[in-house]
Order: sequence, then structure tokens, then C-alpha cells
Amino acid sequence: MTTAPDILAPARLGPLTLRNRIIKSATFEGKTPNALVTDELIEFHRRPSAGGVGMSTVAYCAVAPEGRTEYGQLWMRPDAVPGLRRLTDAIHAEGAAASAQLGHAGPVANQKSTGFPALAPSRSFNPLSMRMIRSATVEDIARITDAHGAAARLAVESGFDAVEIHFGHNYFASSFLSPKLNHRRDSYGGSLENRARVVLETARTVRAAVGGKVAILAKLNMDDGVPGGFWIDEAIPVAQWLEADGSVDALELTMGSSLLNPMYLFKGDAPVREFAAVMPQPVRLGVQLIGKQMLHSYPYQDLFMLEHARQIRAAVTLPLVLLGGVTDRVGMDTAMAEGFEFVAMARALLREPDLVSRIARDAQTRSLCIHCNKCMPTIFTGARCVLVERS
Repeated sequence: MTTAPDILAPARLGPLTLRNRIIKSATFEGKTPNALVTDELIEFHRRPSAGGVGMSTVAYCAVAPEGRTEYGQLWMRPDAVPGLRRLTDAIHAEGAAASAQLGHAGPVANQKSTGFPALAPSRSFNPLSMRMIRSATVEDIARITDAHGAAARLAVESGFDAVEIHFGHNYFASSFLSPKLNHRRDSYGGSLENRARVVLETARTVRAAVGGKVAILAKLNMDDGVPGGFWIDEAIPVAQWLEADGSVDALELTMGSSLLNPMYLFKGDAPVREFAAVMPQPVRLGVQLIGKQMLHSYPYQDLFMLEHARQIRAAVTLPLVLLGGVTDRVGMDTAMAEGFEFVAMARALLREPDLVSRIARDAQTRSLCIHCNKCMPTIFTGARCVLVERS
């Protein structure tokens, strides 16, 4: 019988050796008002790095200006490199590795804010910006795919040790996977093979751009959380195709749709009132009126993605990162025993950036995060735990 690895021992991830198997998952920071690195963003990642994580993931590094969800979001271009280098240097100084989450928001982009058209597989309506989303042309797809490669090269230049390609949450690539959003009749629509083409071509492009210089992860949806959307039965073959390609070193498994069902990813309370308070009119009024229909509450439990993730684990040998309700040593050890190579944490580290170090000192340490999700609306003013402000 194989002994489960020690979560706190060094581990290989592609060409990297991380000091442990705990990754700070991408959590949109809301700390780049001019689409460039700030001291606040650096400190946001320095603290969990000092607090013991093996790697901190910077989110979200858009590959093109229209790939941002909103105007102030960081996007990869030469002007961003000096600030990103300061950021990676700060993470490295604390003993952690740095990962850049690369992606294109696609239909999730707020075109009213970015000033660019939002793009999706098919023409549709964006409830976030109250505008129509344009169907991406084949030329758009090629341009965005190439932009991922260029962004990955800039990440290497900026000192990142890894890149994470965003194939989740109905962002651009994920929206192509979704039968609900993808109604195309060309080679990018219809069959799963066609709908997965953007994902596979993007991963190959990133691999060709950086080779083995950095680790390549992909954040892959297992379940959109909406009727008629992408689901685990299709996620399994997509994971197998990525493995067969050799284009990624690991998969971080996720779920939910930022466009159609954002709370499915988080579980716990839906902070409707808090979301309405930070929205401009007329979106604020819309959230107040129908927010409960848009933001559903789901019961929280630790390791809430484990059941889905087990099915991916059984189908591939590729290293997998388990996300979702990882809050203590028991959950971490369970993930290791179930055959996952890494775990990812997000909300718990907002509450306590030093949680990993405290768990290392005392395995009985419990997270103080109560999964109220009131941190979610703070991304518009700088992501933080509101309970820390009160304590």
C-alpha cells in the first residue's frame, strides 16, 4: 500500500520543487487600479508567502485588454513587467514560488468598464453589464490563443515560476466548453472535441511558448453549476486529452460560472446585500430586486469539490490540485490519502494569511473562516476579509 505524501514536505511540480504541497489559489485581488502592480498587491501575496504556502497565485493576469473583467484589472504587456518582477521578488524572498493566472474573461468581461466588446462562442446577453456579448470570430480565437503564449513569455520574463491557464468559470475558454453558451456550427462548436478545441490549442500554445522553463497548470471546470452546462462527464475526457497532449503539468479542479451561477464555486452564504451596495446603478437596483435568483446559497462543507474531483482522479495520472473547503490539516491529509498531489486555499488565507505556518506548528489548528462570503464583494475595493476589519 502506497503511503500518502506529507502535505508539508517538498514536492515536484513540473520543473519546480515547492517547499510544500499547499498553493494559495487565485483570488481576484482588486488591487491594480491602473492595471499595473501596486504595493498593495505585493503585500497581498507577500503575507501568505511569509505565512507558509508553497506557491502564491496572482489573479488575474489578462492576456489582452478586452480579456479583463473590468478596466482596472492587470493585463500582460511589457509595461507591467517591472512591477511584476517586484511582486515575484517579494514572494521569493519569503520562500514561496510565484504563479501567474493567465486567461481571457470572454463573456464575463464587463464591456461597459473595459471599453472593449465582450466575446463569447455565440451571441448572448451579459447580465453583469446589461449588454449583448459578441460572437468571437475564428480570427478572434486565433488572436486570443496567441496572446496566451505571449503572456506566458512575459510571465517568465517577470520571474514567475509557474503559469496557470484559466479554463474555468465560463471565462473565454470555459465558455466554449459549455453546451449552454456554445451554439456554434463551425469547428469550435457542436461535439465535445470541437468545443474543447480552444482549451487544447491554448494549452499547446503556452507549452510551445515557454517549454519547460516554468510549470504549467490549468484551472479546469468540472461542473458549470447550470442546467445544460459543462459537467463532469465531459470534464473527464477533456482532462484526459490535456494529459495525453503533455501540455500541462497539473490541473487545478474547479466549478461554477462567474456569468450564470457564481456562488456554486464558493458554497456558503450569498452576500446579496453587500454585492448590491458596491454596484453602480442600475445594476444595484437589479441586484436588490433579483439578487437572490442570481446568487444562490449552497450548504458549505469541507472539501466540497472532493466528490467530483475523485472522478477526475480515477481517470488521469496527471498531478491534481484539490480546491474547495481546504481549511485544516485533516482536510489536507484527506486530499493526500485520496491521491491528490496538492491542495489550494483561498478564503481561509484571506482570513488568516499565516494559517499554513500555524497548522505546521499545531496540527489541531482550525481556520477562523466562517464562509460568510462577504469577502466576495470586496474585490471591487481590494479583496479582504471583512471580519478582520471588525476584530
